[in-house]
Amino acid sequence: MGAKVSLTDKFATFSEIWAPRIVARYEGHEVRIARLDGEFDWHAHDHDELFLCLDGTLDVEFRDRTETLGPGELLLIGKGEDHRPVASRGEVRLLMLDPAGSPNTGDHDTATVAVDA
Repeated sequence: MGAKVSLTDKFATFSEIWAPRIVARYEGHEVRIARLDGEFDWHAHDHDELFLCLDGTLDVEFRDRTETLGPGELLLIGKGEDHRPVASRGEVRLLMLDPAGSPNTGDHDTATVAVDA
């Protein structure tokens, strides 16, 4: 605890898209980063999820609307809310807050497991 984390340095360690990396843990949660490009699958979680756009432009599609995030903007996605992240304007760098071990697709069978950065 108390150790500084350079997100720039952490992003430099991987190039895979849609493959979350854990950069910190706190009170049963994981701070994750990911590179996004293109469309992800429609999915929902059994918990709230927080997205913070660090770089690029991200559309988060919901069944009834689309929210667009730019650098420095965050979005809270409610428990059970169907959504699909779409990075159609080039790579996006995203920070997410999720409960530890939660699947990025909402389903352990189809998820990409978050690993330490």
